[in-house]
Amino acid sequence: MSPTPPVALTIAGTDTGGSAGLAADLKTFARHGVHGVFALTVATAQNTTGITAVTPMAKEFVGEQIDAVTKDFNVKATKTGLLYSVDAIDVVVDRFDRLGPLVVDPVLVNSSGLPMLSGDVVAAYRESLIPKAAVITPNVAEASLLSGIDITDRPSAMDAAAALAEMGPAVVITGLLEDRWAVDILASDFGVEALEHKLVDTTNVLGTGCSLSASITASLASGLPFEGAVQAAASFVLAGLESATTWRLGEGRGPIDHFADPGLH
Repeated sequence: MSPTPPVALTIAGTDTGGSAGLAADLKTFARHGVHGVFALTVATAQNTTGITAVTPMAKEFVGEQIDAVTKDFNVKATKTGLLYSVDAIDVVVDRFDRLGPLVVDPVLVNSSGLPMLSGDVVAAYRESLIPKAAVITPNVAEASLLSGIDITDRPSAMDAAAALAEMGPAVVITGLLEDRWAVDILASDFGVEALEHKLVDTTNVLGTGCSLSASITASLASGLPFEGAVQAAASFVLAGLESATTWRLGEGRGPIDHFADPGLH
C-alpha cells in the first residue's frame, strides 16, 4: 500500500511523437510520484523532425477540461505550456484560484528563436498571466521577448530575470550557453543567481523546457520550496539528457529519458 499521491495539472498541447507537451509533462509528473491530470489546449501532428498540423481547442472546451479536473481532484500545483491565444490565457486566469501555485512555461518562440504567437498574446502574458504565476520558466529568446531586454550574455540575462521578477513571479531563465556550460538564471525574493550545469553533447533535447517546468510543478505539488524544486528539476533534466545521449528515436531531435535516475528520492 502506498500513500495517495499529490495531484498536478498541466494545461498544454500534445506532441504525437511523445517527446514534449503533455507527454513530457505527464511522464515527468509520474517520475516524481505525482498524479498528473491535464487540459488540452492544442492538438498537433508532429514527430522528431517538426510539426505538420495544429488544431487549437475551443476556449470553452479548455475551460470545461479544467473545471472537470479541479472539481474532482485536489490540484496542488499547475503548469501551463502552449496557450495559443488571449482567450486561452483568459480561461486560465479566470480559474486561477483553483490551480495552486502556477508555473508558467511561456511557449512563445519556435526552435529558431522567432516569435510564433501574436503580440496580443505576448501582452496578455505580461499583463494577465505572469503576475498570477508563482514561477515562470522562459528560455533566453522568450525572456528577451517578455522583458524587452536583448539577452546576449550572463549580465543581460540577470537583468532580464530581475525585470521579469518585478512582475511578481520567481523566474528561471534557461538556454544560456557559456563554453561547455549551460547556465540557468534564477530570480526570486532571495535575489538573482546563476546555476551552472555541464553541457551534454546530444541532439536528444526535445521536451527539455517542458520537463523542467513540469518537474518544478511536481516538486511544488509535493511541498518542496522554490529553490529545492529548481535544483531538483535541473538534476532531473540533466539525468534525462545524459541517459538518452545514444538513443536513436526518429530521424530528427529525439526526447530526453524521463525515467533516468536523477537521485530525487
